[in-house]
Amino acid sequence: MTPRLEETAAGSGDSGELGEMPLVASHLRELRRHRGLTLEAAARRAGLSPAHLSRLETGRRQPSLPMLLALARIYGTTVSEVLGESTGERDAVLRAGEMAAQEADGWTYRQAGGPGRAMQALRVHVPHAAQQDLVRIHPGEEWLYVLRGRLRLVLGDRVHLLDAGDSSHFDSLTPHRITAVTPDGAELLFVHTLMQSTVAGLCLPQES
Repeated sequence: MTPRLEETAAGSGDSGELGEMPLVASHLRELRRHRGLTLEAAARRAGLSPAHLSRLETGRRQPSLPMLLALARIYGTTVSEVLGESTGERDAVLRAGEMAAQEADGWTYRQAGGPGRAMQALRVHVPHAAQQDLVRIHPGEEWLYVLRGRLRLVLGDRVHLLDAGDSSHFDSLTPHRITAVTPDGAELLFVHTLMQSTVAGLCLPQES
């Protein structure tokens, strides 16, 4: 039997009763009603009990990230919208001169898409052998395209070597490692679907 999301979250560090979240709660309720879903129907689609979804909508329980992702998909929106974040007016075009470089643990990131979107695009330079011992695991999907150099991509227990022109699209809950094989590193286009919208929040790996 597949466990409900609230049961899974509780076993993975969900903090449970953490005080009221009136803004998030009201957005959850409004989004469900806008989609024309009853509490029972929305809860069933999200893998929650109606009682648990009711507690989320009244601010008596704080949603975990898996719950936010599930509800955002059901309501046809983004996690940022569920959280009530306002991104303001978005420019559809980002010029090369506006792609400011940021460096973290040897990697260099340039934003290649607008902030506050459910899908985030980056141009990334990966130095040779940098972060080779770090494993990433996080919700969402990743798509990468090698612009220059050779990349070593480890997905679970499988190892892939990608050359310029090769690409990969995978579920980022699969443990993965990315390193450059060529001495002068590799250049990538990177697209994420994640909760956070800053470069550091999107890309900084966590040690397994």
